[in-house]
Amino acid sequence: MPPRLISIVGKKNSGKTSLVVVLTRELVRRSHRVMTIKHGSHPFEIDQQGRDTWRHMHEGNAERVVMESPNLRVLLAKPQDPMGPRELADKFLGEADFVVVEGYKESDLPKIEVFRKAVHAEPLYQQGAPGSERFLAVVTDDREFRAAIPVLRFTDTAWMYRLTDIVLQGAK
Repeated sequence: MPPRLISIVGKKNSGKTSLVVVLTRELVRRSHRVMTIKHGSHPFEIDQQGRDTWRHMHEGNAERVVMESPNLRVLLAKPQDPMGPRELADKFLGEADFVVVEGYKESDLPKIEVFRKAVHAEPLYQQGAPGSERFLAVVTDDREFRAAIPVLRFTDTAWMYRLTDIVLQGAK
């Protein structure tokens, strides 16, 4: 059975990574095998020029390099074609029960939005807008925010447990 995917979306500095970490930890606590995907909008380098793995890829023109150490395994790969979250999950994370995706707000994945009024005036979720049917819930610091989907408040003591239940029911 392929992994179930859920995307955590929100505007810049809204707390997406923090929510991914907490949700992932709770799903693991509930005995699920969880893996994650982070969508980056800017190029990045995790390897340093001149290091062995960098040389394998850049000087040797290797398509993929795996670095194995006692505490970590890393796959470095040159993307041939851009892949979406489902393709990435199928190719690299197929053994997962759940793949929690940070970003890919334009994808067809079910979504949880992190909306912090302290950072942005308006959420991504707009009821009735194209794609709004993909939103399962909004987690927010805005006490006044209301929506046709579940709205969870950071100040509520059980918001993470309720959110995890929503994910278990709605991830695809």
